Amino acid sequence: MNEPARLAVLTTTDSEEKARTLARDAVAARLAACAQISAPVTSVYRWQGEVETAEEWQVLFKTTTERYDELEAHLLAAHDYATPEIIAMPVVRGSEPYLAWLSAETAPAAP
Repeated sequence: MNEPARLAVLTTTDSEEKARTLARDAVAARLAACAQISAPVTSVYRWQGEVETAEEWQVLFKTTTERYDELEAHLLAAHDYATPEIIAMPVVRGSEPYLAWLSAETAPAAP
């Protein structure tokens, strides 16, 4: 099975300011064509043997398969969580004009 050409990549962080920084930096570096911030969300999860509840901000990045590894590396380096959520979901369909824009905006900048 072929990998999808485009991905929606989700992460979370514990403040709006951090979410904005993650989003802006990824788009500025052309690792994502756009990023949407949703907040606040309540996350319930198990961490170090305990059930935790926290208020978080979700950031959803739109990118291409080709840029995913760089986006993941960027998020891992920029994130202050020990184990940040980074989940890539395939975009199986979309409007051609939008998908063309997404691909153009994530193409590496010409030297």
